[in-house]
Amino acid sequence: MKLKDSFIQLRGLRFHAYHGVAAQERLVGNDYVVDLRLHVNVDKAMRSDNVDDTVNYAEVFQAVREQMAHPSDLVEHVAGRIAQAVLDRWPQVADVTVSVTKLNPPMGADCQGAGVELHVSQTKNA
Repeated sequence: MKLKDSFIQLRGLRFHAYHGVAAQERLVGNDYVVDLRLHVNVDKAMRSDNVDDTVNYAEVFQAVREQMAHPSDLVEHVAGRIAQAVLDRWPQVADVTVSVTKLNPPMGADCQGAGVELHVSQTKNA
């Protein structure tokens, strides 16, 4: 068997955090959902059944939680910090897709949420 491609996903990570431009958002906070998709070769872990041969998604969750704990004006900034934290800590991740959605955003609309999705890849030093 030959592995063609592989991804590690964390879906529906829920947080209450204090991001937003409005003072009220910084005071009472809001609920957020974060999704990640890490492009990483899991061939060795698939064969070994050893967590040391992959990216431990529990550790990825901790990295996301750390970034969500730091208030920011924009979800774009939060998503960028999450992506950077993942790429810095796990160089074997070729690229990462990060989605941060603010549930019930204060914009006068009846909607599930508003957010941003970033697709970021490792940069190679020349």
